[in-house]
Amino acid sequence: MPSRPLIKPLGISASTVVHPSGHGIDALWDAVVHNRSGLRSNELGWCDLPCAVGVVPDLDDPSIGRLLGDWDCRNHRLAWLALQDRAFQRGVALARSRYGADRIAVIVGTSTSGIGGTEMAYARRHMDGQWPPHFNYRHVHAVDALPRFSAKQLQLEGPLLAVSTACSSSAKVFLLAQRWIAAGIADAAIVGGVDSLCLSTLHGFDALQLLSQNVCRPFDLNRDGISIGEAAGFMLLEQHPAPVHLSGGGESSDAWHMSTPHPLGEGAQAAMLAALDQAGLTSSDIGWVNAHGTGTPANDRSEAAALNSVFGPHGVPVSSTKGITGHTLAAAGIVEAAICASAVQHRLLPPSANLRNHDTSLHLDVLDRARQTDSRHVMSNSFGFGGSNAALIFSEGG
Repeated sequence: MPSRPLIKPLGISASTVVHPSGHGIDALWDAVVHNRSGLRSNELGWCDLPCAVGVVPDLDDPSIGRLLGDWDCRNHRLAWLALQDRAFQRGVALARSRYGADRIAVIVGTSTSGIGGTEMAYARRHMDGQWPPHFNYRHVHAVDALPRFSAKQLQLEGPLLAVSTACSSSAKVFLLAQRWIAAGIADAAIVGGVDSLCLSTLHGFDALQLLSQNVCRPFDLNRDGISIGEAAGFMLLEQHPAPVHLSGGGESSDAWHMSTPHPLGEGAQAAMLAALDQAGLTSSDIGWVNAHGTGTPANDRSEAAALNSVFGPHGVPVSSTKGITGHTLAAAGIVEAAICASAVQHRLLPPSANLRNHDTSLHLDVLDRARQTDSRHVMSNSFGFGGSNAALIFSEGG
């Protein structure tokens, strides 16, 4: 029997996202349901690697840079674009009036912060022999620059935290928000994640031989690697009624290998079981799993083993949406949380993106088309390098 939840569910009162398929929650959901990928062959002027990437439109608009001043970098441009959503701004304003600006936390994930700005500064220093006069490491590249920038944009004065646990970063922010609100550190929280394309990320994954030259195909028989994307997303969490709420979450650290998952997904299993326990649910209550599903042979095989262990012979419908957005790294948790919230609201399970030939050896019910559901609960998995794992459960409000 599942244990009684110890932490109250948190309602998702407002949300916003920008991603390679466009701007906004509705655009993201439409792209996911209709299997319309935002990934394209790499045409970045500053990187010549042969791969598919997910580039957010409008990021290079020079007017954004003029608005951001010495905070200007690709990462903050992404955050700024997401924070322009009027409905999200109204939700934050209401929360600010309800709790006070100093009682709303900002907890956001990023893996490389504004390292792209530092890369350009180093290139300029190599050419000119000195740092560019406008370069401000504290405002651009420091890991805590993102929460400070986000709080400034939202006129918030509460506690701030940056989470950098690779691909689980913006999933773990939800669990930190749970604990902070339960402990009375804050009354509400802005959670989110932002990661931008940069040389360090692209060449790093290329060095690991994990990049696919094509659009990634999670759970496909011919999958051969990941596609990197960039994105930004934020959600307002509070103990307040909402159409969708975070009902539980779990974390684990398996420390199996720096960049390879445990072959049986032991850490992934632990995170999923902890999420079910906290939510007071059993595996049969979950109607769909948004898989971490990166499209590498090892990751998909490991996650499949974990899912089979947790959900048993009857299984559970599974999809990966990374063929739409790419793997947005530290932003993946928040982007896929938005997809999960939409799935719950629409009672529709999206297909696994870019699936052509299902790898039947994985023994998963991988969706090749959208499917209606009457389930009230879905799970989202995010697994980071070094075995930093997180699983979240999103449920219909009520």
